[in-house]
Amino acid sequence: MPALNTLKGRRIAVLAVDGFEKVELTVPVAALEAAGAKVDIVSLHAGRIRGVNLHEPASMVRVDKTLDRATPSEYDGLLIPGGFINPDLLRQSAKARDFVRSFDRQGKPIATLCHGPWLLASAGLTSGRTMTSWPGIRDDMVSAGATWLDKEVVRDRNWVTSRGPQDMVPFVGAMTALFAGAADEQQAGRRTRSDPQREQPPAVVVDAMRWLPRPAFRILLGVALLGAAMAADRRRVGNP
Repeated sequence: MPALNTLKGRRIAVLAVDGFEKVELTVPVAALEAAGAKVDIVSLHAGRIRGVNLHEPASMVRVDKTLDRATPSEYDGLLIPGGFINPDLLRQSAKARDFVRSFDRQGKPIATLCHGPWLLASAGLTSGRTMTSWPGIRDDMVSAGATWLDKEVVRDRNWVTSRGPQDMVPFVGAMTALFAGAADEQQAGRRTRSDPQREQPPAVVVDAMRWLPRPAFRILLGVALLGAAMAADRRRVGNP
């Protein structure tokens, strides 16, 4: 855990929507607050957003501000949690892409992990950057112009990226240092060739998916409701 008051007076935005990986939001936020930062959960809608553990619903967190009411000038840094769903929804939002672009344009620090870098790629920010992510989206990052490294933490100027929950401890340390204004010690000797794609998926995730219980009725109902909502949305915008 970072030292008390390391981030006293700093204000950090956490950009997330429904489907964020719970540990990737709650643990960094707890660390930021312990270091003295003021943290706002910023989202596409007001109220509360639902976390997940892998694909299983988890607890909800309260939204402090919507993107309509949040401006990057209010904040000293940005955290983008991952998860399978959260960044996929964010990358489809023009407001979310603009929010991230504004942070980067001003040189403000951005920390993200797991699938969170999807949003950076969709915002057109990854070309020429050195970074990491969940290994499964390595090819997406490389195709978007990044140099991808299979490392627990990668610092590139105003960015810190990590692969996922397995790297949470070093990620929190690097994130806190970034938001505190520490210099980029990795800048010298920056690599220009990406690490190769993995040969197989992480065993811990494969095993967890195999041994999770069968879907409950509430999950099946949720899928049905999602399908109905998507059909209604298609009708609303006039698609076939």
